[in-house]
Amino acid sequence: MPIQDLQQAAQKIAGFLAILNKLGGLRLKYRISAGNVAPEAAPGDEERPPALCIELAGPDVLLVTQHNGELLLALETIAAQILRLDPREGDMVSFDAANFKALRAAELRLTAETIAEKVLRSGIPYAFAPTNSRERRQLHMAFRGIEGVETASNGEGPDRFLAVYPAGKTDLPVAPPVKPRTFGDRGRSSSDRGRSSGDRGRPRR
Repeated sequence: MPIQDLQQAAQKIAGFLAILNKLGGLRLKYRISAGNVAPEAAPGDEERPPALCIELAGPDVLLVTQHNGELLLALETIAAQILRLDPREGDMVSFDAANFKALRAAELRLTAETIAEKVLRSGIPYAFAPTNSRERRQLHMAFRGIEGVETASNGEGPDRFLAVYPAGKTDLPVAPPVKPRTFGDRGRSSSDRGRSSGDRGRPRR
């Protein structure tokens, strides 16, 4: 459901940031404003604009944009929890700093152009690695205006990913992206990974 009281929500986020500055020793300034909310947007809608936008500045602003904006994403996640938003509605709160998201959008645009060229040349859909709804929305936006291709999300939950198709051919089968091996899989053979932990050490018949 949408945020019912934007002013109260903004006050809660401001209080959180004030505590973060005080206890975390950070020197961040912030400006909170209401976004262009689309009331008809459904939960999980990947084109929904944020309800609240928080712009960070100050001496320590570069800390929040390091490592591909991990801290920005973490702040958004915490803010969504403070406001008790449904996990599918976490993108209703957006943090930005030093124009990071615009620069990231430009980077994604270059990626989109490269992938679009590959799809058009091969005629084979391309699947990105599974990601959250916010990053899928950014990818959707990056492909907007590129002729000859279209995008769609596939999969469920944490396995949901974005695929790029030749225009008008979203019915083509797309191979799910290969998940990276986890730490626990390293050094184990494929046959070992196929056996349950309870079978390990038992003699094979």
